[in-house]
Amino acid sequence: MAEGSSASRFLRTTGQHAVIEPDTYTEGGFVLSIGGAEQSHVDLADPSDIFYEYLRRIGHMVDLAAPWGEPVTALHLGAGALTLARYIQATRPGSLQYAVELERELLDFVLEQLPLPEGTRLHTIIGDARGALAELPADLRFDVVILDIFSGPEAPEHLACTEFYEEAAALLTERGVLIVNVGDEPGLTLVRSQVAALRRAMTDVAAFAEAGMFTGRYPGNIILAGTRKPWPAEWTAALAARGPHPAKVLAGVELDQLSA
Repeated sequence: MAEGSSASRFLRTTGQHAVIEPDTYTEGGFVLSIGGAEQSHVDLADPSDIFYEYLRRIGHMVDLAAPWGEPVTALHLGAGALTLARYIQATRPGSLQYAVELERELLDFVLEQLPLPEGTRLHTIIGDARGALAELPADLRFDVVILDIFSGPEAPEHLACTEFYEEAAALLTERGVLIVNVGDEPGLTLVRSQVAALRRAMTDVAAFAEAGMFTGRYPGNIILAGTRKPWPAEWTAALAARGPHPAKVLAGVELDQLSA
């Protein structure tokens, strides 16, 4: 994409316009907006530098999923500007990644305007996140599955449920982690329901976010992570230390405060 220019694309599925424009504060940075709302940020100059706080937290969870620098298999449900796919390629070269996106025009637009780093092994699937699971190679298992679709009461019921999490969990390797970004309103009704749903599908579950989010007084994002093995205590310490700060992690009995 030419420096200083912007581009737009009409998205037929939602009837909205997507716009990609330079970030005036970050050299090499670009912002994807959909329907006038900022949706993603990409730093083409340094894909390992993630601008949005909640995405940085997800990146830190990916960092713990396998030894540092080791390639992983990753599935992105909700592609956006492929910020996390770029991050994984930058920090774990050679990783095999799949991305599922409902909006064909959006994925084409992003790949055209913001090309992926050289060497990225990314396969794209157009369709609903749950339906697309059946289109994946039958023998493929993922170290990381990232769901970044939910936003408050508009979360799709067929995704925000135990049955979907069970289907996603079946795609994980033994060390695999299912990471869910939940955008919610004060009261955290959706977060509580998703903690309960994940707990029924996974061996263990943790939640991490900006510390103030757990008071339930503010809108924002809470990241949930489900594992096929007991949640390691050292992961709690690592996520809290890596921030962004102030950071808080709830796991084990501490997570009961977010029970539905």
